[in-house]
Amino acid sequence: MSRIGRTPIAVPDGVEVRIDGSDVSVKGPKGSLAGRFSPEMEIVQEDGQILVRRPTDQGHHRSLHGLTRTLIANMVHGVTQGFSRELEINGVGYRAQLKGKDLELAVGYSHPVLIQPANADTSFEVPKPTQIIIRGIDKQVVGQMAAKIRSVRPPEPYKGKGIKYVEEHIRRKVGKRA
Repeated sequence: MSRIGRTPIAVPDGVEVRIDGSDVSVKGPKGSLAGRFSPEMEIVQEDGQILVRRPTDQGHHRSLHGLTRTLIANMVHGVTQGFSRELEINGVGYRAQLKGKDLELAVGYSHPVLIQPANADTSFEVPKPTQIIIRGIDKQVVGQMAAKIRSVRPPEPYKGKGIKYVEEHIRRKVGKRA
């Protein structure tokens, strides 16, 4: 059995989970999320926990088992605590600032780049001009927004200029030698 798939998901106080066959909706203090999962997986709520069961031991059922459990756990975590992703800007004159709810990036192009949040649940923070924090309740949307911002100016290997994740390490290359 999948170790991840058979682990029960604890439902904290203040979180309302509604299971309708393969549709799961989770409502909590930060918002609500809904998802549709494979009808082959059995999703049940017992004693304040959510359990995911698979019908057989076949390969595709085993892979769906852990995936379904993880996606539901991310929904519960998102509506209670939320997710965040941190980006760092390196480069002379490179900076970010908020324009209302939108993020404005000055990263070496002739005009600033304006990025809008994906939905109402996603927000940007700029504690320093070289630091961006993306917050939201949907892990996939937060990660996708971070990837979109990073793709505006990915870090280059010679000087390390660009937008990178805080935990990312850029492998540096040696330039030309005289």
